[in-house]
Amino acid sequence: MTDAVRKYLVTGGAGYVGSVVAAHLLERGHRVTVLDDLSTGFAEAVPAGADFVEGRVQDAARWLDGSYDAVLHFAAFSQVGESVTVPEKYWENNVGGTMALLAALRFAGVRKLVFSSTAATYGEPAGGPITETAPTAPTSPYGASKLAVDHMIGGECAAHGLAAVSLRYFNVAGAHGSLGERHAPESHLIPLVLQVALGDREAISVFGDDYPTPDGTCVRDYIHVADLAEAHLLALDAMTEGEHLVCNLGNGNGFSVREVVETARKVTGHPIPEILAPRRAGDPAVLVASAEAARERLGWTPSRPDLADVIADAWAFARARHEEAGRG
Repeated sequence: MTDAVRKYLVTGGAGYVGSVVAAHLLERGHRVTVLDDLSTGFAEAVPAGADFVEGRVQDAARWLDGSYDAVLHFAAFSQVGESVTVPEKYWENNVGGTMALLAALRFAGVRKLVFSSTAATYGEPAGGPITETAPTAPTSPYGASKLAVDHMIGGECAAHGLAAVSLRYFNVAGAHGSLGERHAPESHLIPLVLQVALGDREAISVFGDDYPTPDGTCVRDYIHVADLAEAHLLALDAMTEGEHLVCNLGNGNGFSVREVVETARKVTGHPIPEILAPRRAGDPAVLVASAEAARERLGWTPSRPDLADVIADAWAFARARHEEAGRG
C-alpha cells in the first residue's frame, strides 16, 4: 500500500500496455477506473480490482470528475498498415478522441495526463540512438496522429496549465503475469515467432537480410512491458504544471530479427523455421532509442533488459492462452 492512495482513469485499459499499467497502479494501492470500448481490448484483460466502464474516450466527460488525480491515456488505434488504408479512422479516434479528452480534463479540473505516444512519430530517422530532439517525420497516418496529439497536448499545457508527459515507446514486448500481447491481426515480431513455436504458424518471415547490420536483418529496440509500466508511474510524480515533457522509452540496445528468432529458439526449445522474404517498404535498418531523458527526468532505468527474459515472459503468456484455447 502506498502512503497516499490516488485515483486514476486509464483510457484503453483493456488493451496490452494499458492493462499492465492499470495492474501496476493497483499493485501500488491506488484506485483505478478503466475506460475502454473493447474495440481492440478485452474485458478479461481489465485487472481485478479496477472499476470498468465500457465506453469511448470521446465520451470521457460522462465519467471524469474532480475526484481523479490524473488520466493515463492509451485509447488509440495502432495498426500502421490499417492507418494507411483507413486514415480517417485514426484521425477520428486518436486525434478527435484526445481532443474530447482534453476538454473533459479542463472541465473536470483534472490537471495531470500521461500519454501513450510512439517512436512512429520519428518516421525513418538516420542513425541513432534516437533522442527526443530528432526530427519528427512520421510515415503513416498512425504516426502522424500520435504526433498531432503530442502537439495538442503541448498547446494545452502552455495555455491551460496542464501537466503532461508523452512517452514515446519503441518495441514493447513481454508479459506481466496473465496480461500480455494479443493483437488481431498480429503484426509484432515476438508474438509471431511464438506462434511458430506453438504450431499455429508454419514459419516466420524475415523481411530482408541485406541491411547494413551485423547479420543483415533489421535491428530494433525491445522494452519489457513491465519496465514500460514503471515509467508511467514515475511520470505521474515527475510532471510539472504547464510543462509537456516528452521522453523516449527503450533499452538503448538493439536486437536483430535473427537474434530475436535465435533467442526464441533457445527459450522455447522449438526450431522456428525461417522464410526469407523481400524487404518491406519503409523499414529502416536500425531503430534504437536513447532513453537518457527518461533516466534524468523520470529516474527510470529498465530492470529487465535481457531479451531472453522478455521472450520467456511472452512465451509463458502465449502457452497459457494456447492451453486455455484447448490447443496445448
